[in-house]
Amino acid sequence: MPTRRDFIRYLSVAAALPTLGAGRMPAPRPSPTALRFEALHHAVDAHHHLPRGYRAQVLLRWGDRLFGADTPFSAKSLDPATQARSFGYNNDFIAYFPYPPGSASSTHGLLCVNHEYTHPHLMWPGLDRGALDGDMDAQRTAVELAAIGHSVVEIRFIDGAWQVVPGAFNRRLTAQSGVDITGPAAGHSRLRTSEDPTGTHVAGILNPCGGGKTPWGTVLIAEENFHVAFSGETRDAREARNHARYGVGGRRGYPWWGRYHSRYRLDREVHEANRYGWVVELDPYAPAAAPRKLTALGRFKHEAADCVLAADGRVVVYSGDDAPFEYLYRFVSRRRYRADQPAANRALLDDGELAVARFHADGSLEWVALRHGHGPLTAANGFADQGDILIETRRAADLLGATRLDRPEDVETNPLDGCVYAMLTNNTARTAATADAANPRAHNRYGHILRLLPPGAPGTSVDHAADEFEWSVFALMGNPDEPAQGATYPGSTAGGGWLANPDNCAFDPAGRLWIATDQGANWRATGYADGLWAWGQDGARGAVFKRFFRAPVGAEVCGPEFTPDGRTLFLAVQHPGADGLPGTGYDNPATRWPDFDPDLPPRPAVLAIRRDDGGSIGD
Repeated sequence: MPTRRDFIRYLSVAAALPTLGAGRMPAPRPSPTALRFEALHHAVDAHHHLPRGYRAQVLLRWGDRLFGADTPFSAKSLDPATQARSFGYNNDFIAYFPYPPGSASSTHGLLCVNHEYTHPHLMWPGLDRGALDGDMDAQRTAVELAAIGHSVVEIRFIDGAWQVVPGAFNRRLTAQSGVDITGPAAGHSRLRTSEDPTGTHVAGILNPCGGGKTPWGTVLIAEENFHVAFSGETRDAREARNHARYGVGGRRGYPWWGRYHSRYRLDREVHEANRYGWVVELDPYAPAAAPRKLTALGRFKHEAADCVLAADGRVVVYSGDDAPFEYLYRFVSRRRYRADQPAANRALLDDGELAVARFHADGSLEWVALRHGHGPLTAANGFADQGDILIETRRAADLLGATRLDRPEDVETNPLDGCVYAMLTNNTARTAATADAANPRAHNRYGHILRLLPPGAPGTSVDHAADEFEWSVFALMGNPDEPAQGATYPGSTAGGGWLANPDNCAFDPAGRLWIATDQGANWRATGYADGLWAWGQDGARGAVFKRFFRAPVGAEVCGPEFTPDGRTLFLAVQHPGADGLPGTGYDNPATRWPDFDPDLPPRPAVLAIRRDDGGSIGD
């Protein structure tokens, strides 16, 4: 861990690295704690790879039983009841909660994991990825609905390895699990359906991607690409416009779901789609507690829900809307967090103000309130109340002139200095005419990272609730040896350090930034697999980007999460053998990671990574 002297030195060096873009910000400076691992070079194959001196334990795989009494996983006999008691598919965001509550235990905890979506052609033999509809019967659809959602898993570190504890804390939430709706939009007429005429209770969590953790020990689960669940069209003109703004309708994604569940048919339930695209709060320490959709945080394709405290104790949640030309949002609670009143904190995220970011070329940023009656957000523009604004958050942000970004995904705050980092994955639809200071590249194939400074940052008393921040471009991704790509980094990228398509990120206990990538099919252009990189110091070389982990072919890397002591890194490997591999499937996958069993398909999995000598990751 850095000393106080290290931290003061970290804050005092402002001119050592260039700041990209306009603004008055101090230049970015990595944590003084050095990165000492031997970096990996770019490549792609069927396996995962780590630096020498590290090992990865496959902790949880799709289909692993969580409750101890079920038969072992069999890919040839999938059934919905067993899947609902097993680890889900396509693991994404990970959150580690020490046990007992309030402790800093790094050897006993609860692991919370999102399960975003399914790949049927890798779950069942004989399926054509491009023509699934006719093969997806009621049984397979029920398995899919049971395979997405969220898992809570108790784990313990015993005899040099992590073990799953089949105890009372283990829990699966699926697309069918009951979820309460709370906050300003709860009970709104546009959230009422024939199954739920109150508008306060919904079936399931759809397409959870990123997330966050609250100071009071709950997990925030961010629903992202919910639009894929819904098919058909509605005759309600108002809702048809609303659906179009979110890409809902037609035959996108999983049209067979509507064949067996009328809630996913827009011509049957016009309001059902409005009940997804929220942030869900869950108490992992209370297995019987109902999860809650927090409507005060707005409805869009949430990639993250980074939760921090403002200088005055109010709670702040940052979230990106993961689609090209969408926005960055911030919620600020009305009341303050009270460490001595845990029960009262549970309502903090139901009452506050949602705002959207407007970036200016001079390096300033303003948070514009999404408040009923503010500017164009009135009944004259179709917003009769605050509930309408929260249901149609994207359209409200359009009217406020927010800055359209290049797929804002994860947003994380450095716990050492309060600086906020926003991952922008890519946007090939950006043109020279639509480029701006915050999105400076046309045809942005490789993505970039923005750095936001609230007042007081970098520092120890940071006002995350302020109306104005400063900002700069932290890095433009791509290969700096190819001038046409326009890549620029605050540090060296020699030896495999350059990267493309930043997605998830995390800070370790020493304040070092770790960046996970999601290239999709773009790995065929870069020539290497997705992975995990770290930004830090490396002796005489100064600031560096170093590649730490390489995923198997066709996989993306998600949810980096450290134990409090920094000695274990949990990492999600999602959809191995899928991205950029349209001709492969269950019978002939490009990889059978992680089992490499000829009788098993590739399986998304969570890894527990440790050093052979038990030291801190990265040191």
